Amino acid sequence: MIYKDFERKLALIESALYTPFKEYVQGQSEVAQAMRYTLESGGKRIRPVLTLEFAQCCGGNEEAALPFACAAEYIHTYSLIHDDLPCMDNDDLRRGRPSCHKVYGEANALLAGDGLLTLAFGMIASADLSAEKIRRACAVLSRYSGIEGMIGGQAIDLYNEGKNAGIDSLRRMDEMKTGALITAACELGCIAAGADDEQISAAREYASCIGLAFQIKDDILDITGDTAVLGKKTGSDGSNDKSTYVSLLGLAECERAVDSLTQGAVSALGVFAERSENLRELALYLAKREK
Repeated sequence: MIYKDFERKLALIESALYTPFKEYVQGQSEVAQAMRYTLESGGKRIRPVLTLEFAQCCGGNEEAALPFACAAEYIHTYSLIHDDLPCMDNDDLRRGRPSCHKVYGEANALLAGDGLLTLAFGMIASADLSAEKIRRACAVLSRYSGIEGMIGGQAIDLYNEGKNAGIDSLRRMDEMKTGALITAACELGCIAAGADDEQISAAREYASCIGLAFQIKDDILDITGDTAVLGKKTGSDGSNDKSTYVSLLGLAECERAVDSLTQGAVSALGVFAERSENLRELALYLAKREK
């Protein structure tokens, strides 16, 4: 267990994630099954947990923030489906199971990703929060998941394949591809709670630090991790000729960077005082994870 309250929040999220799904007619049903298949394959649910934690830190109601939390996870899950497609990373394994396109075919996997992306904004619109909070949440999620954020980062990733990308280019890519949606998740929690500018700024700094640390840790695990533990093939970055933090900096320097960034994340939480203990524990857990 990461921290005492983690499992309770995880149970809330798991229940809410599947509420929009219903019975569909033939043709629609296979796409809906593909959407659920990837959602049900697990994962750490870090993004929706971050949304709930920041909502709580800022004095908000976690139940009211749940639709925002689910929206962040839908976006993340759709990105995984599309990432695994042959036209992207061409990965056959995700979280220890065959990738969505290996089970349902490329066309259904593409539609499943599109379906989750669309569902995310419908979920935000369903929140029992003010129109202004919903408007801000839509704007934030759109910006951080679109060409200025996650999609833009994936485009840079594709462009860099087979090239010797430098550390600045790699960091910019990861700030967009991985860090942007983590930032969105944190900011969504703040918006749901009506946080002030100082709190939102602190949440962004925390997200920036753990987002980059998360990606560096992923690069470390791609070299040192166990496929059976990770649920996906290791060494894929090297086989795809991608520049990574490990290839550019070495393992030891990467480990130091993860530790430094984690401490930066913890320091950013000072504005929240004792209410941020769960977020501190989460940052430390992510730095030491094995999958």
